[in-house]
Amino acid sequence: MVCVGSVAVRRLCAGLVAVACALTLVACGQASSTGSGSASNSATSSASSTGGSGTSTPSDPGTPAISGTPPASVVAGQSYTFTPTAFDASGAALTFTAANLPPWASFSNSSGQVSGTPTAASLGTFANIQITVSNGQASATLPAFSITVVAPLALSGTPAASVTVGSGYSFQPTSSAPPGTVLTFSVHNLPGWASFDASTGRLAGTPTQTGSFPGIVIATTDGVQSSALPAFTITVTSPGGPNSPTIAGTPATSVTAGSLYSFTPTASGPSGTLLTFSVQNLPGWASFNPASGTLSGSPTSAQVGSYAGILISVSAGTLSASLPPFSIKVVAPLTISGAPATQVAAGKSYAFQPTTNAPAGSALTFSIQNRPVWATFSATSGLLSGTPTASQIGSYGNIVISVSDGTQSVALAPFAVKVVSALTISGSPPAQVVVGNSYSFQPTTNSASGTALTFSIQNKPAWASFSASNGALSGTPSASQAGTYSNIAISVSNGTQSAALAAFTITVSNPAKPTISGNPSTAVNVGSKYAFTPTASGPSGTTLTFSVQNLPGWASFNTANGTLSGTPGAANAGSYSNIVISVSDGSASASLPAFSISVNPVSNGSVTLSWTAVTKNTNGSALTDLAGYRLYYGASANAMKTVVVLANPATTSYVVGNLTPGTWYFGIAAYTSTGIDSAMSNVGSTTIN
Repeated sequence: MVCVGSVAVRRLCAGLVAVACALTLVACGQASSTGSGSASNSATSSASSTGGSGTSTPSDPGTPAISGTPPASVVAGQSYTFTPTAFDASGAALTFTAANLPPWASFSNSSGQVSGTPTAASLGTFANIQITVSNGQASATLPAFSITVVAPLALSGTPAASVTVGSGYSFQPTSSAPPGTVLTFSVHNLPGWASFDASTGRLAGTPTQTGSFPGIVIATTDGVQSSALPAFTITVTSPGGPNSPTIAGTPATSVTAGSLYSFTPTASGPSGTLLTFSVQNLPGWASFNPASGTLSGSPTSAQVGSYAGILISVSAGTLSASLPPFSIKVVAPLTISGAPATQVAAGKSYAFQPTTNAPAGSALTFSIQNRPVWATFSATSGLLSGTPTASQIGSYGNIVISVSDGTQSVALAPFAVKVVSALTISGSPPAQVVVGNSYSFQPTTNSASGTALTFSIQNKPAWASFSASNGALSGTPSASQAGTYSNIAISVSNGTQSAALAAFTITVSNPAKPTISGNPSTAVNVGSKYAFTPTASGPSGTTLTFSVQNLPGWASFNTANGTLSGTPGAANAGSYSNIVISVSDGSASASLPAFSISVNPVSNGSVTLSWTAVTKNTNGSALTDLAGYRLYYGASANAMKTVVVLANPATTSYVVGNLTPGTWYFGIAAYTSTGIDSAMSNVGSTTIN
């Protein structure tokens, strides 16, 4: 066993005391109670007639309110509905009940709605109906009301369809209204020879000339309901006889502004009589010939409209005859317009729809000639649309779109559509540039050589210029323009098509600088070696060189790798301050923080070793030829290279001196006179301060 002096180390341990704190949370809330209610037969309604209104106002904040004006009557066979308005200030749920609900009605307990459709068997008044609302604690009721179910108002009668000239005509309809009901009658399209009684509905009179009087409508109202007879026609005929003239013909009912209108009826009379013609309600744009009955004229566009009630008559002295009244509608000339695109790119959609001057709702029919095979056409709207493919590039000519309103037809001028290749723009603009370096990017297109193109840009960097003729973006940013330039978009147009590159970003960065790092040791003992090599890096492709300031005289410096090294002697003891190691790539440099190295003087120490004498061999037999000991030591347990030979077998201790500060490791082995060494003892260590 080798024994080496030991050093006592005192440790101070700190303990942590954990303190637990309890947090108590108190939750606050509110409770509410709800009441319940019962519902009886009830209802709500909305109808055309009105009755009395009512509102129940709460006497205190806990009482709900209810209001509304229920209709007071409903016609049998029609629906009745009424929903009251209810409110509760506390927000409590409301329930509704009804009393004296008519048997034909239903009621909603959740909304208070009364609804239903009474039948003819339910005619009469249903009185004292009440609707109540409750919030579970208090209630409110609408004032009692009544609903009267009345029979539907009906008008009937069959008016005579004809009468002869000079004979009296009379017709009075009948109604289903109870006796004493106040009715008001009205009439539409009353013949000029007739009168009408608004209190009885009687139409009467004596016609003086033949003709047809269509669209006569007699209606009545009791103030609540209305009813009307179907429209009817009264034809006034000639009384007949050898002296009665006749007239016939079917006049055209429309004419286009700017076109000639002409109509001549066919008429005959007793032999030898002179026939004369007359007209009523002659349009202002027309003239009339009393000798032939010809109505003619050319209306202008300012006279577009309908001219109704035109009546042409013929007279043979005392007797006359008339055509049925007719109308002439002057319509504007049908026009079609629009400028169809004459070019489309393959893969792009094409659409053209012409417009017309036809009034809204006009029934128009469109047609097309020479429709392109890649397009579809709508006969109802005139829309020509489609998307040609790359295989359909070419020109499609002599396309003609026409429209007709059933009377007129008109067509656009023939046109052509050329399918061309889609314009494209491509290129990959550089995303970065270093301050002081030039930037350049020019996109390419698929346009044929010589095509006139116009380029444009959005969000151009201030340091760059742009060519509208070729799309080149170039420039050299300065240090003050370092940063990110986003959403740059370059577009191109050939006058018909446009295409754009995807928006891109250019980042302007400052030149890269070399970096240097490391933690140099700040102390070394006299006689010990000192060495420090920093870690450095620089831009790719650059060569780094190192330099030092305030290099200690005992040290050397490697400019290729920045290593500072040396072994100070006793004369070099002291402090060496403000040492600065720098690295450079030729254009930029970086430095470590200034540091100091203290060279410490060394006072050597000694160690006393002791061991137990070896007396036996490894097999247990007595050792008789012990010659001495070999003492090994060094600064590492794995490198005890210093050997002291102690040739006296009686030696059991030894002092090793002149040890420099640091930790030293020791071991000992015995050897015999025949040159056999024992295994090394355990390794001991000590520290010299």
